[in-house]
Amino acid sequence: MDVTARRAATATLVALSIIVTALALWKLKALIALLLLGITLAAAMRPGVDWLQKSARVPRGIGVLIHYVLLFAFIALVLWLVVPRAITQVQEAIGNVPTSSSELQHAANHSTGIKHDILVGVEKRLKRLPAGDALIHRAVTVTKTAFEVLVGIFFMFAVGAYWIFERDRTIALVQSLVPQRHRRVTRDAWLLIDKKLGAFVRGQALLIVFVAVVLSFAFWLDGEPYYLLLGAFAGVVEIVPILGPLTAGALAVAVGFTADWQTALGAGLAVLVLRQLEDYIVVPRVLGHAVGLSPLVVLVSVTSVGILFGGFYVLLAIPLAAVAATLVDVVVHNEDPAKQDVPTVLFPAKDVEA
Repeated sequence: MDVTARRAATATLVALSIIVTALALWKLKALIALLLLGITLAAAMRPGVDWLQKSARVPRGIGVLIHYVLLFAFIALVLWLVVPRAITQVQEAIGNVPTSSSELQHAANHSTGIKHDILVGVEKRLKRLPAGDALIHRAVTVTKTAFEVLVGIFFMFAVGAYWIFERDRTIALVQSLVPQRHRRVTRDAWLLIDKKLGAFVRGQALLIVFVAVVLSFAFWLDGEPYYLLLGAFAGVVEIVPILGPLTAGALAVAVGFTADWQTALGAGLAVLVLRQLEDYIVVPRVLGHAVGLSPLVVLVSVTSVGILFGGFYVLLAIPLAAVAATLVDVVVHNEDPAKQDVPTVLFPAKDVEA
């Protein structure tokens, strides 16, 4: 009886520990997500940092700082080039929208079809807007959320910088916890995952810029209203595989219909041609099979993560799926991670010894 009681108590403690750990991880999911994003960012920067250290003897800390300065300088340049024109297009769009309740009611009464439904929906939403104390509370909430976002971004970049230095020590710690015969494979699998994530992030950044520039120019030629906003939106949602491009294409066609059907058709053709160009020429040359995932796995991963955790966590869908796929190859299929190739994206897919 004593043995049975001890076994039951042990099983209960183990089950409770698993439940408590799962609940703790769920509560900390935002922190864990930012941590993983920082590690992924470090994987993208590492080849550049190592190249600077090897070729120009630039210390790693300075190399990380150079990468961040270049990143923020590029963002500032894009904002300087794009924002003024985007503001103009937003003002043009607002100029065509009723600005008062009476104008909105009048427009809704004198419109038909989809436009009527949209205006009626906007009118109902405006009537439900908070006022007085509720409006102040909403403003405070928005300010608090904005502050939390800034702190999260700072945390992510800090993790990325520190992980440049801590990765090898962490790998050594993990190696010390596994049997001797598995230590080489453990390190090679970790490095392979790191290379895949780095290649994916760098390639994705190039694709975002490429899509935004090409589609903005194509929409401008097509006479698409708000072409710059639509092109920039298409570039940003390139982060979300499959679903993002579909959303951008549908939005471009819908906005094109506000002008005429020829513009909508031209926008749809521009998106379709670009997708074919990406799938058959750009992506194979830029990304290759960086993460080794089929389109079906990508679609299921993105959709599942979005449903379970929310839209923000979709950013981690492909990296997590890539990690899982690599572990399956190494653990289940017994593939040697040291023999797997990773495409070169801006930098060779190899590590410089510290």
